[in-house]
Amino acid sequence: MSGCFRLREDGVDLFVRLTPKSSKDAVEGVEQTADGRCHFAARVRAVPEKGEANAALEKLLADEFGIPRKSIKVIAGGTSRLKTVRITGNASELARLMAEFARR
Repeated sequence: MSGCFRLREDGVDLFVRLTPKSSKDAVEGVEQTADGRCHFAARVRAVPEKGEANAALEKLLADEFGIPRKSIKVIAGGTSRLKTVRITGNASELARLMAEFARR
């Protein structure tokens, strides 16, 4: 399941499929698309207007993984459901954390 994130020198890039306007905020695990790519599935209550859903996703990931909010940023897919989220920090520790979560 390491295909759900990409290791970087300064952290990881996490691939996420976001569902806005949900009934709850949650990271629901890992999903795979028909073309074989995998991503973390997340839901937020926020609406996809003025970056609100992206901000809610960043906060959700920070809370879920115990990572400072300032270390998380949506870097691609700002207006799409499929997003790339950069998490900066100790790359090996973040990779371990993401791999453990993907196995749940």
